[in-house]
Amino acid sequence: MLKSRWTSLIASAALVLATAVAHAQTAPDAWIKQISGEVIEAVKADKAIQAGDTKRILALVDAKILPGVDFQRMTSSSVGRYWRQATPEQQKRLQEEFKTLLVRTYAGALTQVRDQTVELKPLRAKPEDTEVLVRSEIKGKGEPIQLDYRLEKSGDGWKIYDVNVLGVWLVETYRASFAQEISASGIDGLIAKLAEKNKAAAAKS
Repeated sequence: MLKSRWTSLIASAALVLATAVAHAQTAPDAWIKQISGEVIEAVKADKAIQAGDTKRILALVDAKILPGVDFQRMTSSSVGRYWRQATPEQQKRLQEEFKTLLVRTYAGALTQVRDQTVELKPLRAKPEDTEVLVRSEIKGKGEPIQLDYRLEKSGDGWKIYDVNVLGVWLVETYRASFAQEISASGIDGLIAKLAEKNKAAAAKS
């Protein structure tokens, strides 16, 4: 039930979890607002993406999402205490497979963009903060969707390392399922499971 609910809710995250290189003087909430608007407009203007053109969708994801997400931190946090037990090669494979899984989730969600808009809530952070919480709502048809982000200062910009949809944090959700898989089949078992899911998703596209 949670997995099904999360799959549908995380689709909404694709509307805002799309980023590009930002300057240090740009406030994190303004950055999210600007880039999310650009992505929404790009999807609205591209009939191929709306129709499910995989290559066009992945190209947009690659250009807008990947530069602004700290996949290493997101993966290690999702794997939890088992991350320190993994070899460097296992850590690399986990990050690659988890990244592919998330990218395809977000890519599929982009085809659902129609008339949504993003509304940011007041940012509660100090100028010197290196980690912040950006709160927002996705508005369209139906009830607004709560969508929050944990960002960290990275170089001269910001990167997202966790997402909260309607009170459910991505890292926390995956940590529970990953721990269950590792307990049953080990770290290599989790890697194989993720690879299997990604292979199946690629075959359908």
